[in-house]
Amino acid sequence: MRYYLGLATTFHDPALALVGPDGAVLFAEAAERYLQYKRAPNCEPDPASRMVGLLRAHVPDGAEIVVASSWGAQFTDFLKGQAGSGAFDLEALARHPSTLNRSFVPEQAERIFIADLALAQARAGYGTLLALNQEIRGGGGRPRARIAGQRRYAHHLAHAAYGLWGSPFSEATALIVDGMGETGAAAVYRMRDNRIEEVRRHRGRGSVGFLYGLVTDLAGFDQVKGEEWKIMGLAPYGRTDPELMALLRRLFAVEAGRLRFSDEATVQAVAAEILARRPGDAPESGWADLARCGQDIFAELMDALVDEAWRLAPHENLVIAGGCGLNSSYNGRVLGRSGFARLHVPSAPGDDGNAVGAAWLAYAEDHPDWRGPPAASRPLSPYLGSRVATEPLERMAEWEPRARRLGHAGVTREAARILAEGGLVGWVQGRAEFGPRALGNRSILADPRPPHAKDALNAKVKYREAFRPFAPSILAEAGPDWFEDYADSPYMERTLVWREAVRGRVPAVVHADGTGRLQSVTPERNPAYAALIAAFAELTGVPILLNTSFNVMGKPILHTAEDAILMFYTTGLDALVVEDWLLTKAV
Repeated sequence: MRYYLGLATTFHDPALALVGPDGAVLFAEAAERYLQYKRAPNCEPDPASRMVGLLRAHVPDGAEIVVASSWGAQFTDFLKGQAGSGAFDLEALARHPSTLNRSFVPEQAERIFIADLALAQARAGYGTLLALNQEIRGGGGRPRARIAGQRRYAHHLAHAAYGLWGSPFSEATALIVDGMGETGAAAVYRMRDNRIEEVRRHRGRGSVGFLYGLVTDLAGFDQVKGEEWKIMGLAPYGRTDPELMALLRRLFAVEAGRLRFSDEATVQAVAAEILARRPGDAPESGWADLARCGQDIFAELMDALVDEAWRLAPHENLVIAGGCGLNSSYNGRVLGRSGFARLHVPSAPGDDGNAVGAAWLAYAEDHPDWRGPPAASRPLSPYLGSRVATEPLERMAEWEPRARRLGHAGVTREAARILAEGGLVGWVQGRAEFGPRALGNRSILADPRPPHAKDALNAKVKYREAFRPFAPSILAEAGPDWFEDYADSPYMERTLVWREAVRGRVPAVVHADGTGRLQSVTPERNPAYAALIAAFAELTGVPILLNTSFNVMGKPILHTAEDAILMFYTTGLDALVVEDWLLTKAV
């Protein structure tokens, strides 16, 4: 039997995915969860300590494993050549200037990124080999499985494979936009009868993703830490400044329907002018006007790329993937600004999602008649990660009377009551979500009705900036009653506009511009979470919960029950639910 291990091997957000002999995704998870290291920069996606347990759980004795990674073979060979020539030696890297280049990042930094890519490609699969050898050392005498080869797939193709085959569509157009690929930072793909083909690959160093990252840095945040989120959150508090807009528009042009980026000198001059205008308090509180302008410019850039995708591969169905697919503010508006009628953005559109894409591409290579997952398993569930053991709570119950096993119906009733009374609940159920957003299995929940709920959650648990919004999880059937132009949003992938009449009922999840980055919840997708929201609705008449990821600022979403218990006791949470266990601070 043959299994396919997909590895996302960029210098940030490494991840792994395991696909079985039938093409089904058995497991997918970002390395940051296991390592508890935000974004896991320059870490291997398959650490041996992680792989031992995964192989035992999912791969039978005597199986074969194909290792597939998310950057192409030709590019990997180029990186090997560069490394062999000494281009990635520390002294060589240090000689590059630290001024901005055409990619909107410092030249030296970009060279370091590429050097990091070379290292990541060179060691792809090493952790898995070590895990297999560890079983031998443990007395097994032979490895559980053998490596049946290594394959490498183009970065944007891996994005497209995950986005398209994981969508509900059999035919669609895919737009991939991120910081960098092998030849450029954007590409268009088409899927017909579940067959994927490249339509256009952009070439050149100009990058929508890195331009947005430059705005992030100039506004007082840090793109290396993934703080582009803050630009989206802060933008509604700013105004569209004509002078800032004019400066940002000097960085690109749309000529004959094609996006063109400016030269290095212009990039440096514009950045210097913007920095000279920056308020002194921007590093502490951000620059709202630049955030607003940056988001507006991002929309103009994406509109140009979406228009190009429509011209080259018109279809009613659009898939957006790549890191820029995380811009939920734009995703919520794209259908109204284009010829496309339906949108799918996967739960992990960034580089972590490429683990699934690479594994599926390897599977398709061995199974030429494969047409993607069957319709019954599409769109791909985001609940593909680790489970949390309840054993720590079982041990706690021997000495802690506030740790109680109530059954799933019991914890659902109790959690709904605590939420309706204004309490904060940590909610851990089933398998972890694949992607950066908590979708009801690793969530901190609150009542969205009190105006102060958002501030209380920030002060007691999240410890993050007040301008950043919290997301509403809503029962899908209630969506049209609460949102204008409602569209199903299972992964918090888009923001929609609240109906004016209901905003006052849930002020904690209504952002400054009247929008919400919603999650549509159904019993089919997540029965436990849907049951909780329904129980809360019975008590309050509101089929919505405030949902945020179960972590504190600067840390990844939790990975173990011990993580959850630690956060429960060190933050202002009132209750913790782990499967059918309830832990409270008051009996």
